[in-house]
Formats: sequence, C-alpha cells, structure tokens
Amino acid sequence: MARGKGQLDRILRVRTLQLGMTRAEEVRAHAKIASEADLAKRIASLADSVAPTPTEAGSGFSLVAAAHFRSRLHQSAEMAEHRLRVAEEAAERAAEATREAKRDQSAVEKLMARADREAALKAIRALEAAPAVRKIRHDPC
Repeated sequence: MARGKGQLDRILRVRTLQLGMTRAEEVRAHAKIASEADLAKRIASLADSVAPTPTEAGSGFSLVAAAHFRSRLHQSAEMAEHRLRVAEEAAERAAEATREAKRDQSAVEKLMARADREAALKAIRALEAAPAVRKIRHDPC
C-alpha cells in the first residue's frame, strides 16, 4: 500500500500545483477585466471632454480636429469594449478551470482518505486474525 500512497501523494502535489496555477490565472483574468474597464472609462471621459463647445466663432478647423479626435476615441472605446468582453470570457474560462482543478484535487484527497481507511481496516483485520500471544512467565531462576 506504500507504493499506492506514494503515488497518491505525488498526484495530490501535482493537482495542488495545478490548482494554484489556475487560481493565479483566474486572478490575472480578473485583473485584466478591471484594467480594461478602467481603460474604457478613461476613453469615455476623454471623448466627453473633447465634445465641441461653442466658445469661439470661426474656429472651424478646431471643430474638425475635435470631431476627428472624438471619432478616433469612439473607435478606441469600441475596441476597449471588445477587449473587455474577451477578458470577461477569459475570466469565465479561468474560473471553470479553477473549479475543475479543485474537483480533481478533492477527488485525489478522497482517494487518499479511502486508502487510509482501507489500510486501517486491513490492519485491524490482521490484528483480529493474528493468533493470541501467550506469554510464558518464568519465575526468577
């Protein structure tokens, strides 16, 4: 049973490492979501601040430049929203991978617990089946 226990110990170490790696990947995915959301907010605030204002008469060139810049910001905002959706999908996949890794690890832990119970029962049965030991006590010679 020692060989089986050693194998289960190695498998548990591997599954624990995999679980840690998938959890780290999930954290990175959530950090990317936060980063992309922050970028989208910054782009939206820039687009709002570039909105044309009727301050100067005859500044047609500045209005055209502001409109062009605002158009580019809207394109950037659309790309940021797309990156945010992709990041959210990646986070969902990472969360699913974490759940699978946790299931794998708990399955190995259950196998180890079952192996320990079986070893204990085997030892108890061996003790029950062992012949009674009769101690012969001799008087001091």
